[in-house]
Amino acid sequence: MGKRIGSGAAGLREQLGNGLFARVAGPDGPRNRDRIHLTPGPRWFGPERPVRRVHGDASMFIGGLSALLLQSLHPLAMAAVAAHSGYRGDPWGRLQRTSTFLAVTTYGTAAHAREACEQVRAVHERVRGVTPEGEAYHAADPRLLAWVHAAEVDSFLRAHQRYGARPLSASGCDGYVADTARVAAALGVTDPPTTRAELARVLDGYRPLLRASAQARQAARFLLLDPPVPLAARLPYGVLAANAVSLLPSWAARELRLPRLPVVDEWCVRPLGTAVTSAVRWAMAPSRPATAPATG
Repeated sequence: MGKRIGSGAAGLREQLGNGLFARVAGPDGPRNRDRIHLTPGPRWFGPERPVRRVHGDASMFIGGLSALLLQSLHPLAMAAVAAHSGYRGDPWGRLQRTSTFLAVTTYGTAAHAREACEQVRAVHERVRGVTPEGEAYHAADPRLLAWVHAAEVDSFLRAHQRYGARPLSASGCDGYVADTARVAAALGVTDPPTTRAELARVLDGYRPLLRASAQARQAARFLLLDPPVPLAARLPYGVLAANAVSLLPSWAARELRLPRLPVVDEWCVRPLGTAVTSAVRWAMAPSRPATAPATG
């Protein structure tokens, strides 16, 4: 009896894990996974580096959503996303491209990581336009790239420290910021932060430029209230979304007009977030392949 129950649990985990992987990685996921993990050669980050721990944890589901909300508060960045990213028409495709880029630069060979960064830089070079208020933007602008990078890194790290299976030490947090700086520099960010204190100063420096445009509030409504997920996944997605809002700095939630009640956050939202993140981690664990030796 116990054996049958165990087999059923393993089957359920495999089914859930495969479904999540297919959503996040897309139809080319298995092929990309083999290329990333099994291609021999030096890597940017060895297996002991903090970036591998953070980017391989289920807390990234919350951190990624929170990063999108925070990044939207720069009007130029949000205008570029609204006009060029296809987040409404092809949200899963955008997620799959982003997750593949993170996987390649975190776990892939140095050659593949450089190639991925060059491809993104080529895309950024073509993304130009004007906001609804008439202000010109260019996705390759180093200052705009620096904001997107800082908001993303801060969100990923905050999510990991709150929901991750093994939160980092203070030196580990600095190590994570330093690891991501290598990727940021390859993308064209000038002098990216290499410690958590530097990251905080960079974010503070952008504060006068940030506000919730109409496009940002539309994006927040799409991500939080009208997500492109199956009906059966709405409840767990809602928990992840609520925790993404909880993770935001208070001023950012106010800008986006997102309700936050500290008591509800502490006693309801965060415990549910921890539970759903743990469930995602359990489901995804069998999908992780053995990685090739990483050096360099």
